[in-house]
Amino acid sequence: MFSPPTAPFRHSLSGYLAPCLAVCLAFAAATSSAGSRIVGTGGVSAIEGAAGGGLSPWAVLTSTASEQEIGVTAAATRAWVDDYRLTVTGASLNVYDRIEVSVARQTLDLDTLGGELGQDIYGAKVRLLGDVLYHPWGIWSVGMQHKQLIDGTIPTALGADKTSGTDVYLSASKLLFSAVAGRNVLLNATLRNTNANQGGLLGFGGEQRSRSWMAEGSVGVFITPQWVVGAEYRQKPDNLIVAKEDDWQSLYNAYFFNKHLSLTGAWLNLGDIAGLPSQRGGYLSLQAAF
Repeated sequence: MFSPPTAPFRHSLSGYLAPCLAVCLAFAAATSSAGSRIVGTGGVSAIEGAAGGGLSPWAVLTSTASEQEIGVTAAATRAWVDDYRLTVTGASLNVYDRIEVSVARQTLDLDTLGGELGQDIYGAKVRLLGDVLYHPWGIWSVGMQHKQLIDGTIPTALGADKTSGTDVYLSASKLLFSAVAGRNVLLNATLRNTNANQGGLLGFGGEQRSRSWMAEGSVGVFITPQWVVGAEYRQKPDNLIVAKEDDWQSLYNAYFFNKHLSLTGAWLNLGDIAGLPSQRGGYLSLQAAF
């Protein structure tokens, strides 16, 4: 059985993201600068750190880096529903528009129950083929996210088998030109293999099952080249007997001020979380890309 990290180790991780971002920025400054891709084609930062929508990773890679360029992205996110508040900070690196690596820290405040949960997420994504704009089949990528709980006491008490786990996923994204009333439409589909409960914040695995395949989908309509509105759906496993888990849904609105700065707002419907029903609320995320 995996033992939860000791207090000194947890405290050391809390200062990890800032040095990681500093290294990413220094690395990018020492090599080719990014900026060749069209604004918005790197998506925004999902709650697990990868490039995509708010709830789900997409096949696109972070920043605006194209081949022979390196780009970095940093994001800060806050989501609030009836009984919980989620805070996410993260950074990601795009190497030659082929490989993306990311790191994120999630903290979930249990406003009604008291206390907090947290996890660190280390991700990697590889573009397999294609291009989101011009390839007839769009862009295809494969990725992984390794998740480690900061304190596994509550999740294991609820029946979770483990305090760490790894998701793997396959994503495909495609921009359709002038598809709806002359507007461009972005489609994404993701197939994820996971044993994470509530994305990992309630541990991994449980009494009812271990790993399963989950489907995720996103659609976005570009009202202008810099303003996109859309919806996301993320299927969820239901591993814990005492903590029913529902699928996640969102309606989002993202605005790209330029290639470097974007702001995303969303309405969330996350269903039941840890026995508290009908968790609905808002989402706000600020992203900077270089």
